[in-house]
Amino acid sequence: MNQQTPIIADTTPGIVTCDKPEGFGAIKTPDCAAVLWQRRPDPGFQTWTDALDPVAMPAARLILRPGDVRPAVTEVCDIHDTPDGPERARLIDDIVALADIFADVMTARQLRLRLSPVDTNACRRFHIDALTARLICTYRGTGTQYGISTDGGLPRRIFTAPTGAPVVLRGADWPERPASGLLHRSPPIEGTGETRLVLVLDPILDPEYAV
Repeated sequence: MNQQTPIIADTTPGIVTCDKPEGFGAIKTPDCAAVLWQRRPDPGFQTWTDALDPVAMPAARLILRPGDVRPAVTEVCDIHDTPDGPERARLIDDIVALADIFADVMTARQLRLRLSPVDTNACRRFHIDALTARLICTYRGTGTQYGISTDGGLPRRIFTAPTGAPVVLRGADWPERPASGLLHRSPPIEGTGETRLVLVLDPILDPEYAV
């Protein structure tokens, strides 16, 4: 079973919402912990994605230049027998676009790309990633959950990114201090029968990891 989370206005201080991808640049403004692009997936595309057999979902962990994302993701789809057609093309186009946008915002020449079907409680504890920032987009299933911790404990208010809505989250290596207190987690779905399809993009800023 897969479900789409409705878009909910997030008024938490430090969480910025936008209706265009250009809004991701707000992640660089003071006191901004995360930026959520509140977009709604095309109904036809979402129906196709929700109907995909999990074994046909593309899965990969790659380090790429933004210009190499399209051929790489296309090859991944071929390897996993992701059904060809306009919806698959739309998925690839969207991953390419998000990679280009995020690389530009982060001034990153390379990205770590992870595309994963998820049916377990992966990263179910609230945490902050040990990097500068991360983009997460859940194409199928329940989106990433996040909130601000003011006392080092669990967030008092928990928000769920809508299906298909990309969110950029600051990590522990973001230079601004004090830290925002932003924490996030993958939603606990084990045993529900749900299979999520999640895209994660990280900037590669250390030349030691460049390819």
